[in-house]
Amino acid sequence: MSCQHHGPCPEVSPIVCDPIVIVRDHYVPQIVPVIHPIKVVDKIHCCPVEKHIYTYSQEVEDGVYGGAGVRNVAVSAKSSKKRERARSRRKR
Repeated sequence: MSCQHHGPCPEVSPIVCDPIVIVRDHYVPQIVPVIHPIKVVDKIHCCPVEKHIYTYSQEVEDGVYGGAGVRNVAVSAKSSKKRERARSRRKR
């Protein structure tokens, strides 16, 4: 038997299936602020640095041989440095 529209088969109600879902994803940029705080700390570190200071003294003496002469004695920074260098070289 063939089923035709006007044949011996009765009319039937159509079967409706659940719909097939097709998802189409669309991505749209959304700006999100991200805050990165920066803290700058200035530290001060004291470093000892040598500063050489030289002093000198001056004396006035009576005459060396009983006379009334005046003798001045002065020490300069240069001559004391030279003596120190000479001493340190001798020790080596």
